[in-house]
Amino acid sequence: MISFVMLAVLSCTDEKKDAPAADAAGTNTDTPAGLPYTATYSSNWNSNVSDADLKTVLQSYKDWADGNMKGLSDAMADTVDIDLTSGKSMHMSHDSLMTMWGKSRDSLSSVVISMDAWHKMYSVDKKDEVVVTWYKEVDTYKSGKADSGYFHDINMLKKGKIVWFSQYKRPILPK
Repeated sequence: MISFVMLAVLSCTDEKKDAPAADAAGTNTDTPAGLPYTATYSSNWNSNVSDADLKTVLQSYKDWADGNMKGLSDAMADTVDIDLTSGKSMHMSHDSLMTMWGKSRDSLSSVVISMDAWHKMYSVDKKDEVVVTWYKEVDTYKSGKADSGYFHDINMLKKGKIVWFSQYKRPILPK
């Protein structure tokens, strides 16, 4: 009987030796062997981002949709790096960013956002807090023209403020 129990324990141990190691937070600390790439930024993520930071990001989308530029402004850091869907990247002061976004929002009569999903991501080794979002947005311009798309955004936060915003768009094609 004892040898059967020992055999069972050893076989369970052998099955688990190929699994990646985990730290106390339950995150992977090792990259599994045999992967064709090694992450240049980080592959050690968990979801340890505060609900307050998640709310800051989601509220910024609500403020954009509602035309509440003061609320959107409150979510942004003193300087923000942005990557636009056009491929253009900018490092902007808070005031310059809000001026640019204010002009853009002023050209719209309505914005409707349907938030499909979000995910909180914390880079354990880099100590970066990120909220990624997936949503559909329909913009109606004051001229009556409409533009819509499916978006995937990356929002990085430091001290409760958005410091990096990167946006990717897939147009909604007519059927």
